[in-house]
Amino acid sequence: MSYDVPRMAGEVDPELGGRRTGYPLWEVFVRADRGLTHVHAGSVHAPDAETAIQSARDVYTRRNEGVSIWVVPSSAIRASDPDAKGDWFDDDKPYRHPTFYEIPEEVGHM
Repeated sequence: MSYDVPRMAGEVDPELGGRRTGYPLWEVFVRADRGLTHVHAGSVHAPDAETAIQSARDVYTRRNEGVSIWVVPSSAIRASDPDAKGDWFDDDKPYRHPTFYEIPEEVGHM
């Protein structure tokens, strides 16, 4: 008698050439209250977005703590390299600094 050994989502299966098995990974963002921003809460494995939202609700919110949940496939997220900070965030935009602007005399100073 043979049977398939259940594997955890994302576990590497050596019989599949090292490919991962199970459901895709979803990143979870929760907004605690109206007017606040969504904050990354963690990750869940799920077959689709609806199931991911339900799992995220069960795992990352309790006692009506959240008002909104976003789930995003982890594979869809791209990020800049933190080591390339200088390339991405050079200070070549002086208009971003308050010293770039002159305050008219009629406005006054605080």
